[in-house]
Amino acid sequence: MPETQATGTLPGILAEIVASKRQEIADLQLQRARIDAALADAPAVRDFHAALATPDSVSLIAECKRRSPGAGPIRPGLDPVDLTRGYEEAGARALSVLTDEPFFGGTLDDLEAIRAAVGLPILRKDFTLDALQIREARAAGADAVLLIVRILTDDALIALLAEAESLGMAALVEAHDPVEVDRAVAAGARILGINNRDLSNFTTDLRTTVRLLDRVPRGTLVVAESGIRTPDDVRGLGEAGVDAILVGETLLKASDPSDAAHVLAHIPRLDRVTPGG
Repeated sequence: MPETQATGTLPGILAEIVASKRQEIADLQLQRARIDAALADAPAVRDFHAALATPDSVSLIAECKRRSPGAGPIRPGLDPVDLTRGYEEAGARALSVLTDEPFFGGTLDDLEAIRAAVGLPILRKDFTLDALQIREARAAGADAVLLIVRILTDDALIALLAEAESLGMAALVEAHDPVEVDRAVAAGARILGINNRDLSNFTTDLRTTVRLLDRVPRGTLVVAESGIRTPDDVRGLGEAGVDAILVGETLLKASDPSDAAHVLAHIPRLDRVTPGG
């Protein structure tokens, strides 16, 4: 397993999640042969990067999750297929599917069911620490994986990016502060997610993305994550040159998630004019 950031240096809930994930990975090693065999029958990769690279509008990545440590139960009884079909019809460009069960109530079964029913590229949103998780994701039909800079060393981040690319997958590399953005860029991230939520205390500041944009080089897609609620929020991000948004709770707490997705999809964006863009 690639070395990850020491659990003792991570904030409380994130340390718990990473410790849980390490145990899952230890168990997953026993399934290596099955996973490698399943890769041969995996469906073709859908181009996650291309789906987000729409020049004139902010692309929506719509999320499927039942709960979170910060918000508690969000939509516990959701039907993953009905939910994501609605997202697709509403104009989402890609999907994010939580597959962590202990903390978020998701499974790979959700992702596999969605893959069979919906035509959009799918991000497996989980806490990726080991290349075997990426192989497992691809075997289940995922087109992209989440790599969180805060829980990975530089060497692990580079190795996991290489593993995803070797399978034809994209990686959404998530950062929250200037140091993490610089690490992501140095590792070669092509899609950089800027999380407006500080995972150490779960506070959210939508301005985080805009403040960090000037550190992101031209040609790197930027995805704003967390705290996005209204069309005005998206318009502000689009005017700053943000390429895409990842939205979960706002959609899932709505009485009709597909209607909520429609409101946030296809809002115009401008080219970045910051020093980094």
